[in-house]
Amino acid sequence: MGIKDLCIRRIDAEVVEEELICPFRIAYGQHECLRNVVLCMELADGTKGYGEAAIATHITGETAEDTQNNLKEVGDDLIGIEVSDYLRVCGGLSERLGDNKAGLAAIEMAMMDALGRAMRVPLWRFFGTKASRVATDITLVIAEPAETEAAVRQFYRQGFRKFKVKLEGDPDGDYRRVSIVKRLAAKCTICLDANQSYSAEGALEFLRLLQRYYIAPLMIEQPVNRKDWEGLKKVTRLSKVAVCADESVTCISDVLRLIREKAADIVNIKLMKFGLLEAREVARLVKAAGLGLMIGSMMEGNLAATAAAHAASGLGGFDFVDLDTPFFIKGQVRKNPYLNSRGVYSPGEVRAGIGIVPTFTRPRVR
Repeated sequence: MGIKDLCIRRIDAEVVEEELICPFRIAYGQHECLRNVVLCMELADGTKGYGEAAIATHITGETAEDTQNNLKEVGDDLIGIEVSDYLRVCGGLSERLGDNKAGLAAIEMAMMDALGRAMRVPLWRFFGTKASRVATDITLVIAEPAETEAAVRQFYRQGFRKFKVKLEGDPDGDYRRVSIVKRLAAKCTICLDANQSYSAEGALEFLRLLQRYYIAPLMIEQPVNRKDWEGLKKVTRLSKVAVCADESVTCISDVLRLIREKAADIVNIKLMKFGLLEAREVARLVKAAGLGLMIGSMMEGNLAATAAAHAASGLGGFDFVDLDTPFFIKGQVRKNPYLNSRGVYSPGEVRAGIGIVPTFTRPRVR
């Protein structure tokens, strides 16, 4: 393999679409379907690397069309560049793409996948020296009680033992969903994700309500608005439940502020918030500060979710894993040889790169 073989020859970016098993509803919006952008990067020797930009317009403001256009524009300038120079190239692209972090994640993913395939090195080796299995929780979206009950029963039968319950800021409705998990899966771990839906006082009161009924969640994620740092600190200081920051933390400066102000106990790292390379540095900062680590995802298919599993596996130290979105996309899990029906990823079985070739379809003409 010569240096010229590692030069980028062609880049394609396509908007793809897949059906979900149900609307993925959270406090401030929902996915009706998966609609992401998949990037294919071909090297001079014919090796192909793939990246996925998971689009969550209601969360980040990014759109599939803008991301596709950005990737095509950037892609034209990458022709002839060696993927082995990914650190320098991606560092420049981070500033150029600005708020389109999902686009950055797709490019970094494709470059590192192509380099890994060319060198016959699995992606997790870019993050560490040992690969461990990674077991995801399963999310219970905001839904009617009967739907929640059916979901708990189904996922419990599949072997899931950690449930992440989405909250909507309504204590009565939120309590009903959490109590269903407690009733049907009494010995299972419960985590909560408020997605900014409570005030600090409201979140503390809700946690006290759960305590009165002997429900002890392991963690509550983003209980308050992402800009309400004082509220986040208050919940962290007064709650007996560990607090995780997600939407409040989208860059390294946010991480440093969180560490300095002791604003949360755990940080949720998502490739779509940071890209792969910055995510690696954020994880090291968080671990150095003695805080807990969570690896999360947007509405990601097998490609991006498995890339995140590689990162968590190689880095190690992730107490919380939320990479379950393939289970909400019709037909995805059975197409992934490194993910079983119980939600366990096995990156150590991948021989080169991410190990996934995307099988998404293009949007239907309407």
